[in-house]
This record gives sequence, C-alpha cells and structure tokens, in this order.
Amino acid sequence: MTRIDTKFAQLKAAGKKAFVSYIMAGDPDMETSLAVMKALPGQGVDVIELGMPFTDPMADGPTIQLAGQRALEGGQTLQKTLDMVAEFRRGDDTTPIVMMGYYNPIYSRGVARFLTDAKAAGIDGLIIVDLPPEEDDELCIPARDAGINFIRLATPTTDDARLPKVLQNTSGFVYYVSITGITGAAAAQAAQVGPEVARIKAATDLPVVVGFGINTPETAREIAGVADGCVVGSAIVKEIAAGKTPTEVAAFAGALAAGAHSA
Repeated sequence: MTRIDTKFAQLKAAGKKAFVSYIMAGDPDMETSLAVMKALPGQGVDVIELGMPFTDPMADGPTIQLAGQRALEGGQTLQKTLDMVAEFRRGDDTTPIVMMGYYNPIYSRGVARFLTDAKAAGIDGLIIVDLPPEEDDELCIPARDAGINFIRLATPTTDDARLPKVLQNTSGFVYYVSITGITGAAAAQAAQVGPEVARIKAATDLPVVVGFGINTPETAREIAGVADGCVVGSAIVKEIAAGKTPTEVAAFAGALAAGAHSA
C-alpha cells in the first residue's frame, strides 16, 4: 500500500471524492514553490502533483509551459525537485506526492538511481506522459517493483481496444484527460466525462480521477460528481504566475478542494 492507495481508501470510506492539485516544482523559485506545497494539505488538498520542469513539454499548454520556463530559469533541477519532496516530508509524512513530467530527465539521471532517490525522498507515484504502455519495461515496471505507483493517462481517444493495454500495469489511480489537446485549452463537461469514466471503471478497480479543463469550484464539484476525484493544475499555476503569496495560492486551491469534496 502506497500513500496514494491509503488516501483513496480513506476517502472512499468517508464517502468523499479526491482533490488533486498540480504545481510546478521551482516556480517561480524553489523557496516559493515549497511554501505553496507545504500549505496545500491544510487547505484540503488530498494529493499533490509536482511537475518536473522540462524544456520540451509537449502535452502542456502555455500556462504550464511558462511555469516550467520560470522554474528552469530560476535554476530548478531534478535534484532540487527531489530535495523539495524530502523537505516537505519532514513535516508531512501522509500526503501523497505524484511527480509528473517527461522521461528525458529521468533517463538522463538513470532509472535505477532515480527510483532509489525518489523513493528515499518520499515520492509515491509517477505520471510520465511520453512513455506509452509499449515502453513499460523502461520505467513503469521498475517503478512498481520499487513500490512507486505508475499512473497512466486515458483520454477521449482511448478506445475499448486500447484501454486494456493502458490499464495493464497502471496502479494508484487512472488519470482521465477530459479533453483532447493540451492543458488549459478548454473546459471539462461533466455530461461528456461521466460516460467515459464509467467505461474506464468497468474495466478496472482503480480510482478514476479527471483532469484538464477544471478551474472553478463549481466545475470541480461537477466533475468530481461523475468520477473519484478531479485534478486542477493550470488555474492554480496562474495564481502563482500572478504573484499571489503561497497562502493566497493555497486558499485558492482550498476553494477548489471544497468544491470537489462537496460532490
């Protein structure tokens, strides 16, 4: 049982949906992003997705791309991101942390070394958007063997023939991308998302959490109402980009979390 498994079991027992918040590590600098990260659980955030800044983020919209650029310009590295997690864990040993990003920085570090360091820092799961199931031997299976969940994305274009392949080595939860395209590009619609979530849940016992296109407490409630939870990224990152304080950013995330929890 990872912290992710434990958290979703607790939420299910309480009849609550999950709220997952995304921030970019090192945006706009390591100190600020760490302060935001530390403030999120107290506002009701159940799981933290921590972005790994990368120079070529192909799945990300302008908001997340700019966050990554700010982080890289501020000197953020993979090592500093692991250091952030380790520092967070000194005060919080229960909130699940999912590292999200691209394979290149992990490959450059070396998979075995990365997994050892990630586990030691306190990372519970990985979402690596550019590693398809056909490449599971690269990272997915080694991560699972190291006790780290490998969370797969399903999308509106993941048909019934493809879905079993996507699910075969997935653990923790399934991340359903509510729209086709990049992050922050359109609004999620519960009427469209609901049937897709039901289709995925018919094929797996894992929780299904929906991300992309959620930016208000009302949308968070609507989407969480047809899934096991929801993810908000771009809307929170915009607050950071606007220069809001860590307390203000966390309060904004808290309002979204309240929406999801009211579903």
